[in-house]
Amino acid sequence: MNYCQDIRGVPKGVSKTKGSTVSSLKFLCFILLLVMMSLFVLTSPSFGLTEEEEINIRVFREASPSVVNITTTTFIRDFFSIYPQKGAGSGSIIDSSGYILTNFHVIEDASEINVTLYDGRRFPARFVGADPDNDIAIIKIKPDKRLRPLKLGDSDELQVGQKVFAIGNPFGLNSTLTTGIISALGRPLTTETGRRIDNVIQTDAPINPGNSGGPLIDTGGRMIGINTAIFSPSGGNVGIGFAIPVSVVREIVPDLIKYGKVRRPWLGIVGVPLWPELARALELPVERGILVSEVDPEGPAARAGIRGGNLPVRISGTLIYLGGDVILEINGKPVNSMDDIKRALRGKREGERVNILISRAGKRKKIRMKVRLRG
Repeated sequence: MNYCQDIRGVPKGVSKTKGSTVSSLKFLCFILLLVMMSLFVLTSPSFGLTEEEEINIRVFREASPSVVNITTTTFIRDFFSIYPQKGAGSGSIIDSSGYILTNFHVIEDASEINVTLYDGRRFPARFVGADPDNDIAIIKIKPDKRLRPLKLGDSDELQVGQKVFAIGNPFGLNSTLTTGIISALGRPLTTETGRRIDNVIQTDAPINPGNSGGPLIDTGGRMIGINTAIFSPSGGNVGIGFAIPVSVVREIVPDLIKYGKVRRPWLGIVGVPLWPELARALELPVERGILVSEVDPEGPAARAGIRGGNLPVRISGTLIYLGGDVILEINGKPVNSMDDIKRALRGKREGERVNILISRAGKRKKIRMKVRLRG
């Protein structure tokens, strides 16, 4: 039975009370219809926010107050005059007292650095320290009140396909949010200056000029990387961006704040990478490794007993010394280049001991070396 059908009249014999009941029923149906329409409007995707949109909004609201706009002035000298050149980038507040993390190339050679906060307040900044090898720099402002630092995440636990956000100031447009996913991990990146950065994050989140130095953020609102470069033949975003993992930040920022530079382990040698043809030409008993040509007498390698060569020869115009040790492994990791040595010693602390496997006079020998740091 349709309780909301049109009632044209009241039959004879039906009392007015019955008519009043019918009218009340019609009114009740009308109210019920209004309630159902209201529920439809409130629950319709066209009028509400999706779960993904709510995440985007939350991340932006939580993180954007900790992202700043950096402008620089660099004075350029040409044949006729000296003129100022403006630059811009982004940065992340990492300490409530005013320390800001950015890319080295954002502030490189800058004579003047200014920082604008998300609320429009503007402060001059001073250079604190930098690690050009990882394109990381620290600057500092003196704010009029304590700032909100950005939370640091864990880049060692990232997975390809994970959703990420980039916040920055592309083309001078403050507090811009872009989204994407992690496309790849562990990528090597060679910068425009020829520096090689290992283990970077690849993302398809749009990273445009002005985003450099800004944070790459996970869905928890934590910084997992520093946006540093895009791959683009045309100069625009084509869906391939790169970010330095936050694990690198954790490792080197304390040194940058304390010393202004990164103090790293060093061996104190001049080494020659070997390959099979060269090793055979030099009549060496091994085909791979680092031939120790010279040793700094004050370096940790010399103190550990590693020996350099004493027979000078020229190879492709380069003077090297034969007869020295050949470094094969450091802490069980084969070394075939000077970069391999850097990677094997990365993260080692002052006074820590490492095991070095060498070849000397045709025999293999293990040497314990005490790590020393140098800036």
